[in-house]
Amino acid sequence: MRTPLIAANWKMNKTIAETAAFFDAFLPVVRDVTDVDIIIAPPFTSLATAAEKTRSSSVKIAAQNAYFEEKGAFTGEISAAMLIDAGCEAVILGHSERRHILKETDEVINKKIKAALAHGLEVLFCIGELLAEREAGKTNDVLRTQITAGLAGIPSEGIVVAYEPVWAIGTGKTATPEIAQEAHDFIRSLLAEKYGDTAQTIRILYGGSVTPENVKGLMACPDIDGALVGGASLKPDSFAQLVRFNR
Repeated sequence: MRTPLIAANWKMNKTIAETAAFFDAFLPVVRDVTDVDIIIAPPFTSLATAAEKTRSSSVKIAAQNAYFEEKGAFTGEISAAMLIDAGCEAVILGHSERRHILKETDEVINKKIKAALAHGLEVLFCIGELLAEREAGKTNDVLRTQITAGLAGIPSEGIVVAYEPVWAIGTGKTATPEIAQEAHDFIRSLLAEKYGDTAQTIRILYGGSVTPENVKGLMACPDIDGALVGGASLKPDSFAQLVRFNR
């Protein structure tokens, strides 16, 4: 049985003060939630504040990125050890915005995952196709390449996969539950090729304009184990509704 996971990716939003205010409003509303795991990824500058605010709760704090080196002359980068020091328990890696805006390759993402796991961070590994790739019928090819290269030499422990069709991120367009389930089913088959029966224990999240209005339909799908939420996670009330989707 896979415990649902609702994760927030705040991207480049919220100051330290705004982060503190969010948790002051959010945590009391979800205090009774015990059947859904919650992860929130603030920007780097707010990680310590978020970790302090959630110290006595079940909410885990994640970073939005990490570098694969331990230390050195890598201006602007943050290591996994630094994230642990700031109070993180997880990290998002391979997000489409880093792949397509910042040109991260599958090979770089693979090195980042290995470094994060070595420090005990849970990894939310993002994959997904562009609109042109979907329209060309290449969705499965893209997913296979991203999983094969991204998870090369990596065990299943500590990995959560997040399927984010790039055409649905921040656009207001959401894959229908049928489209999302089809992709999640294929992803699980790829994981089964790599990890065998263990694939049934790996959580696969859907990301792409998830809202309180569409989350129940998505979560009813057998291979959708949660959501990686962008815009709808920025307000305490809407994110609380997502976390409490089954109530």
